[in-house]
Amino acid sequence: MAKDFPALNAHHRDFIGKQHVFFTATAATGTRINISPRSTDLFRVMGDNSACYLDRTGSGNETAAHLKADGRMTIMFCGVDGPPLILRLYGRGRIIARGSADYARLLAAEFADTEPLGARQITWLDFDLVKTSCGYGVPLMDYVGERDTMDRWAEAKGPDGIEAYWRDKNMVSMDGLPTGFGDQD
Repeated sequence: MAKDFPALNAHHRDFIGKQHVFFTATAATGTRINISPRSTDLFRVMGDNSACYLDRTGSGNETAAHLKADGRMTIMFCGVDGPPLILRLYGRGRIIARGSADYARLLAAEFADTEPLGARQITWLDFDLVKTSCGYGVPLMDYVGERDTMDRWAEAKGPDGIEAYWRDKNMVSMDGLPTGFGDQD
């Protein structure tokens, strides 16, 4: 049965801590809905009603464009091993620009001042609703490990190649919205 909570509790935090993948969902008026999978290795619970993740380069930057235009965001975790559960965080997100003071502070405090090659921004979510549901329809799966594909891609591109890729692929969304990428907070 679905249950609503105004904030994360200890059980929710424990569940999130055991997951290996989460999904972000965003949209803005007149745009396609975007759903992106992410590894939890760069996800951080920041409080009872806030979380963030260090966002690495992607083929687009839909999340940033939607947050700039609208702000609504949902993050979803699915228990694919262990007891079934789906947990969603509903709220408003924002992008913390790479190179900004807030980015540097969070990178130092939450990510051991380690910036993987290709890190482009930090995505922050302030949420006012935590919703759980049964997860009975989620298949059981075994976690094998993290892929090294992103690291190998970033290493092959190098810093200059990544910056060129950002200019080419991350400045506007597929629907033509500006992402704000490269702006300083």
